[in-house]
Formats: sequence, C-alpha cells, structure tokens
Amino acid sequence: MSVSVYTTPSCAYCHKVKDWLKARGVRYDEYNVASDQRRADEMVRKSGQMGVPVTDVNGRIIIGFNTAELERALR
Repeated sequence: MSVSVYTTPSCAYCHKVKDWLKARGVRYDEYNVASDQRRADEMVRKSGQMGVPVTDVNGRIIIGFNTAELERALR
C-alpha cells in the first residue's frame, strides 16, 4: 500500500492526519509543499486543490482530514 500526505508545517489538520495514520500503524511518505515546489505542483495536479492536507492512498485522493474516507481508502 502506498500512502502519501502533502502537508505544510503550520497546518493543524495535517498534524491530525499524520497522528491518525500513526495511531493505526499506517506508514506514509510526507511531502512539505511549502518547501518543495515539485511536490506542490504534483499535489495540485492530483487533487485540483491548493489547500492541505491532501492524502493519496494508492491513487485515491482525500482532501482534508476526513476519517471516513481515509478508513474506506485503507481497507
């Protein structure tokens, strides 16, 4: 399973997504879009959104901290 989380350091909901994933033992790659323009462009291309967090679970894009969608994607 491939999980990527696009974040910024000051985003409270980004921290919530990461804590939620950690609590469930889900490994993920984190990309700080504030300091990595390539990853920021990738996030916008995938999601159509400028806001964070954006989580990519095997190509399924979840915008924001949406536990119901995260749980469905991780099944």
